[in-house]
Amino acid sequence: MTLIVEGVSRKVGAEDHIRDVSLSLLPGSLNVLLGATLAGKTSLMRLMAGLDAPTSGRILVDGKDVTGLPVQRRSVAMVYQQFINYPSLTVYENIASPLRVARLPKAEIEARVGHAARLLKLEPYLDRKPLNLSGGQQQRTAIARALVKRASLVLLDEPLANLDYKLREELREELPKVFAASGAIFVYATTEPTEALLLGGSTATLHQGAVTQFGPTPQVYRRPHDITTARVFSDPPLNTLTARKAGATVSLSTGGDGHAAGAFAAVPDGEYTVGFRAHHLRLERPSGEPLAIPAAVSVSEITGSESFIHLDAGSRRFVALVPGVKRLDPGSAVTAYLDPRDLFLFDESGRLMAADFARAA
Repeated sequence: MTLIVEGVSRKVGAEDHIRDVSLSLLPGSLNVLLGATLAGKTSLMRLMAGLDAPTSGRILVDGKDVTGLPVQRRSVAMVYQQFINYPSLTVYENIASPLRVARLPKAEIEARVGHAARLLKLEPYLDRKPLNLSGGQQQRTAIARALVKRASLVLLDEPLANLDYKLREELREELPKVFAASGAIFVYATTEPTEALLLGGSTATLHQGAVTQFGPTPQVYRRPHDITTARVFSDPPLNTLTARKAGATVSLSTGGDGHAAGAFAAVPDGEYTVGFRAHHLRLERPSGEPLAIPAAVSVSEITGSESFIHLDAGSRRFVALVPGVKRLDPGSAVTAYLDPRDLFLFDESGRLMAADFARAA
């Protein structure tokens, strides 16, 4: 099945929930919807499923317009953030429930449930009821119930958000394998850039109901078309400052100047917004000709193997992600460094002017 979303918008009262979205999703593909809360991810999935109707635009399945077709007449399965299982039924019966509704033969039900249980490592728990399962096992059950339907379109709306860190990591590793074995179109909504990168496939970044970019996940991350996409795909938030290039010199709005190398070498003289991710801001001088930013430490956050250092540089607040345990006293003066090869440069409209594809990641 090929799913095409063609110029779709949805208004609710005076509010635009979805704005002129066009996407083409191929059979067997994994597609991530990445955006902040209220960016439009769930609204777009509901339109894909047929739960809501668009105000304008069309939705096509294999070239056929299904815009007005209700969800009951579409080959769709959906998994939500909450663990939605029948508490009085065993894991086996939960997974089998849509197949019993469809009145499939007993042998077919057993085969499908067995296959889904193997994929999601639920075989030891088939006789248990949901209240006797961990959160991860409950969500695996919900995903298995969606898979056994063999729907052509499977929608997963932040399915791991309510799980603890260890369970999320475990399922993130397994889900791409499960998706690949299914052959359906998968659409996976998340607020976390890291989750999009771990899942792979293709990513659509959403902001205020609009898709700002869609393509292979590593490409969207490394080469965002504009500053909005770069911000959606950065966690911690994208650091920005203003810089002016004049000949071979770059002057930073935070003070200091340097050589116009890296991304600056590819653009004409003028003023640009510079974007850089937290792990590109260093507290130890790298080799080459880095740009130097005088700053003062605001807060140090140690996460274990890494530390987040919040810095004040003039009127700007930056976050640096540095390896290891690094505790700096608030108010202490430091110099932060940027390699010009690690930067995104955006023009006054926010459009990407230059970035080193291999470095700015």
